Amino acid sequence: MRGTFLNRLMMATALAMAFTMAASAKTPMTTVAKPIDSNPNNAPKDAPDPRAYLNEIEGDKAMVWVKAHNQSTVDKLSKDPRYGEYQANILTILHATDRIVIPGFAHGGMIDNFWQDGVHVQGLWRRTSWEAYRSGSPQWRIILDVDALSKLENKTWVLRGENCLPPVDNLCLLSLSDGGKDADVMREFDAAKGEFVKEGFVLPEGKQSATWMDENTIYVTREWTPGEVTTSGYGYVTKVLKRGQSLDRAVEVFRGDKKDVSSGRDVLRDIDGKYVMDFSYRSLDSFNTELAFYPNGHTDNHKVVLPFPTTAAFGGYYKGQAIYRLKSDWATANGAVFHNGAIITFDLRAALADPARVEPFVLFMPNERQSVQGITRTKNRLVLSIQSDVSSEVRSFDFGKNGWSSFKLALPENSTLSVTSSDNESDHLFILSEGFLEPSTLFYADAASGNIEKLKSSPERFDAEDLQVQQFWATSKDGTKVPYFLVARKDVKLDGTNPTILYAYGGFEISMRPFYLASLGKLWLERGGAFALANIRGGGEFGPKWHEAGLKTNRQRVYDDFQAVAQDLIAKKVTSTPHLGIMGGSNGGLLMGVQLTERPDLWNAAVIQVPLLDMINFTHMSAGASWQGEYGNPDDPVEGAFLRSISPYHNVRAGVAYPEPFFETSTKDDRVGPVHARKMAALFEDMGLPFYYYENIEGGHAAAANLQERARLHALEYTYMSQKLMDNK
Repeated sequence: MRGTFLNRLMMATALAMAFTMAASAKTPMTTVAKPIDSNPNNAPKDAPDPRAYLNEIEGDKAMVWVKAHNQSTVDKLSKDPRYGEYQANILTILHATDRIVIPGFAHGGMIDNFWQDGVHVQGLWRRTSWEAYRSGSPQWRIILDVDALSKLENKTWVLRGENCLPPVDNLCLLSLSDGGKDADVMREFDAAKGEFVKEGFVLPEGKQSATWMDENTIYVTREWTPGEVTTSGYGYVTKVLKRGQSLDRAVEVFRGDKKDVSSGRDVLRDIDGKYVMDFSYRSLDSFNTELAFYPNGHTDNHKVVLPFPTTAAFGGYYKGQAIYRLKSDWATANGAVFHNGAIITFDLRAALADPARVEPFVLFMPNERQSVQGITRTKNRLVLSIQSDVSSEVRSFDFGKNGWSSFKLALPENSTLSVTSSDNESDHLFILSEGFLEPSTLFYADAASGNIEKLKSSPERFDAEDLQVQQFWATSKDGTKVPYFLVARKDVKLDGTNPTILYAYGGFEISMRPFYLASLGKLWLERGGAFALANIRGGGEFGPKWHEAGLKTNRQRVYDDFQAVAQDLIAKKVTSTPHLGIMGGSNGGLLMGVQLTERPDLWNAAVIQVPLLDMINFTHMSAGASWQGEYGNPDDPVEGAFLRSISPYHNVRAGVAYPEPFFETSTKDDRVGPVHARKMAALFEDMGLPFYYYENIEGGHAAAANLQERARLHALEYTYMSQKLMDNK
């Protein structure tokens, strides 16, 4: 484990009437929107909002609306014989006992795993020895049974993580979320005994963080008094809490600013768990952080801020060296220029003693087609996960008397490689390799010697013999070449009739990489469907520049990129509008909402998952204020005008024909929140437009709290896609 009252009958009837307006499944499902006075596209700014009751997350009237629309969606889609088949197939995949048991390094050569299946719905935290794990038939010691805890306490606990005191890692602060929310309860747990510590640390529910100073002391950042949170809803005051103290006796040691996204004071440790120094952070927005170090320890508030741009990201501490990733160009006092994307290192103590003279070493400089996806430490090595043309490699670095040296680990080429766990007490790594058609394979690697051992491959979950993966490049509106992957049959007929799902994300410097398509492969590819993954701007596929090209008022480039990929698929006659559907979640849900309103003529289906859709008011919804660095400020005249021009909720226009979308969210999503999807669906309803809507009551921003919920959602989604894209051939 190392390394988010209406009459039921009337509502159901209204929704059923809306569905009857839809055309036959044999033609693209589009309906012309009727004019209404409350359409935010043209309603006066101060006009009353008839959908305001949906803002109350768990309000009685809102939940009646939610449950009525949930029931209508399930009733309609579950009548399709494929729904039950799909759900059964997905559960078989998710509950399979022959899937790879993902290991995590624990203290003393032990291996941890978190396991969910049909019996252990919420999951088991369990532990075994390395030798037993390697044997393939380990005997597991249960550390925590989350299902039993949920039953005992009448909660739907989701174990979101554990912060354990190094180096032994027995005392842990467990983050337990009721239903999958970002807000959690933190409770002290003894992993060796498998029980909560009697009279141990307990932090009530909140969006919070805690760090061990020593076994009797923790730093806590949270909402200490009502309203003492940032505009994004996170804590910005850190206090020292001693064992046995009540929260009201904790002593403040750091205070950020209410305008920050979040702020706090934390502890920097070496790989062996030894204390190095304190540091504090102020997240100014999604991509700018003011970092300060306290070289004289806990009790001294003398801080040093290094002369890096606030976009620079601190990547760790290794053999006295600080690791940073630059996201913008930076020049030293001597005029040396370091370029964005570079991984730089320097002696941290020396830099703090004389910040003006810091002269870093460039550990790795990506080219225009590369990016660094991850930085990992082992006992003696620094490991970088590097992406080139959306394919992975892993390099191991060492720092010695002669400076830095490195080599590439001999892992599969042309695949997605993910370092899933690294060992603090050795140089061992667990690495997963996968591709669209290649099931996950687990490797055991030695980052010092380079030795690689293949441990296990997951069985194939669908028949991929007649499938192939191709990478193409579409040309966006401004001439930029945008890569995308297409997974389809080898003998695919280029006649425009192939049912195709196009997926993308396009934000927050997050890369979309090839992954094994177990459920999609079984439910879609085996049945003749095709899948495309677009690596559009806004993501991190080609480093900071690829991301920055789609920030704020440049965001239309992201949407143009996605449309260019769709048009390329159509131009190649892979598919056509009646057979083309789109899917994406969170920021990808915003992307799908924009595509729905900007180019309704291009799609016949749209699955819009846990989305942002109201880009005029998003800063006042859940954690929305924290994303102004990505999207811009609606109150700024220029940025606000742009956001108004792309906001899906404000761009549904009367007289325009729209495909029938599927809106999907979760009541417990306290990150984006369900209000975006609710009000967009309600607007569609008011304008006489058909739609599907499903709001999982639990699940948080992941929209599902366990495997059963995930299977239900997938069955609904693929039944919808099958009806829209396959049944009209």
